[in-house]
Amino acid sequence: MIRSKQLSVMGLMCMALVTSVSQAHHRANHTVRVRTDEPDLRSSSALVLDSTHSSVLYSRKADVSAPIASITKLMTVLVVADAGLPLDEPIQLTTEDRIVGKGAPSRLVLGTTLTRGDLIHLALMSSENRAAHALGRNYPGGLPAFVQAMNAKARKLGMTSAHFVDPAGLSCDNVASAEDLSKLVMAASENPVIREYSTDRGYSVRVGRRTLEYRNTNALVSNPTWNIIVQKTGYITEAGRCMVMQAVIQGRTVVIVLLNSVGKNTRVADAVRIRRWMEAKLLTAEHSTDKV
Repeated sequence: MIRSKQLSVMGLMCMALVTSVSQAHHRANHTVRVRTDEPDLRSSSALVLDSTHSSVLYSRKADVSAPIASITKLMTVLVVADAGLPLDEPIQLTTEDRIVGKGAPSRLVLGTTLTRGDLIHLALMSSENRAAHALGRNYPGGLPAFVQAMNAKARKLGMTSAHFVDPAGLSCDNVASAEDLSKLVMAASENPVIREYSTDRGYSVRVGRRTLEYRNTNALVSNPTWNIIVQKTGYITEAGRCMVMQAVIQGRTVVIVLLNSVGKNTRVADAVRIRRWMEAKLLTAEHSTDKV
């Protein structure tokens, strides 16, 4: 009887030990999965594309069309570039460039005259809404022709779910999927002006007797550990915080699209998480190769 009880106790102890080991093994597997198999992102929609090897590294709701806010401005500048309009042509901001609504305030007062190059610089780097609107208004045929050209360019790039209604991105009707935006980013990365202006840390313009200093809306361009080729951020309430960029990570050219990040710093944090995940993934792959 005593021996039976002892065996029973030992059996329970073994069961507890097996359960404990199993739980620990599950936790370990879960940890590895988060770190190496899938980045732990906070953005609602995301896409990580390795354009060096033409492969999708990560995708979450990447085919779902959603508001893209000021990511729109990449398309705006592409259309201006396609038209071959001179960068040194002076453009005056008029009452037509007064945009109303949330997110519309601008530091550029009406009556200000800047070159088209200045307007492109401010639109890409610091997401200046009046600058983007003035670019569209001064397109041959005016704003209606410009919006038409934006949608035509989207079709040409194969952006099947994209639709544009304004050059600044303040309308929630400017929509695209993460897959669409990866095509836009790759097209934008081929333009040297977009590459330079979108990744510039700061820029100043003369407005009347004042000099206005602008800063990049993407803090990562000031981080020396990042090699960013092209980038754009965006925000309106309907879109949340958004970010697209092409960067070189571990020697690979990668397109990152992040849509609808809730927190103010989430899109940057997600980009950092993607980079760490890629580095860990590639390091694991190297170790596996070494063992073989």
